[in-house]
Amino acid sequence: MPVIKYPRIRDPLFYEWDKKAQKCGLRHTIYAVNGDQYTGEWLDNLKHGKGTQIWKNTGAIYSGDWKFGKRDGYGSYSILDPATKEYKRVYTGWWENDQRGGRGVFFYPNGESYEGEWSNGLRSGWGKMQYKDGSVYEGQWLEDQHNGQGVLQLPNGNRYEGGWKDGKKHGPGKYLYLDKGQQLEGIWVADIPKCGVLVDFGRDNAPAPTQYPLPEIELHDPARVLAEARAMFDDSNN
Repeated sequence: MPVIKYPRIRDPLFYEWDKKAQKCGLRHTIYAVNGDQYTGEWLDNLKHGKGTQIWKNTGAIYSGDWKFGKRDGYGSYSILDPATKEYKRVYTGWWENDQRGGRGVFFYPNGESYEGEWSNGLRSGWGKMQYKDGSVYEGQWLEDQHNGQGVLQLPNGNRYEGGWKDGKKHGPGKYLYLDKGQQLEGIWVADIPKCGVLVDFGRDNAPAPTQYPLPEIELHDPARVLAEARAMFDDSNN
């Protein structure tokens, strides 16, 4: 009785070639068509794990964690200085879905720096910003602006402590004029003090005090005035 042999059923060759081409695990440097290069770990043909990416057009480099093809986890991003040909650190910290997310430090080209929390690539949460003119803000942020409670310290030592909204002083707060030895406590709306009580504060030790001390006002209780102002402000925001 003749034996009939049937050909073994197998997938087309391109399926096998594609499977072998899938990048998974630790790989040496992989070059993209545009010249970018990546050295690190892969999973299902996606950058996943620890790895370093270099962008050809800008010379920028990222070294850190990846998750399914995106920067996710802890990592550092640096750019190439065209003048010195050395790498300058831009951001070191946590990433989420290819954007700054979590806690990290960012260095701006003009010399300013921010250390604190991020969300969707923007300063959001608690953070400290050091400005080029010497000012320092430490407090709450929302979408890259001062929002909530925070302290702004000016180069001359004066400072504001209180509420902020959309990057401006807003709500109850104190402004300390340490150079003059005075303190203004009151209510701010969009960076403008609407009402408050101005008193001497450390006037004897101030470097540039006013010529005469402020007279004492006995007709009104400052604490009561501020309490009534705060109540009016809260009612207007409810």
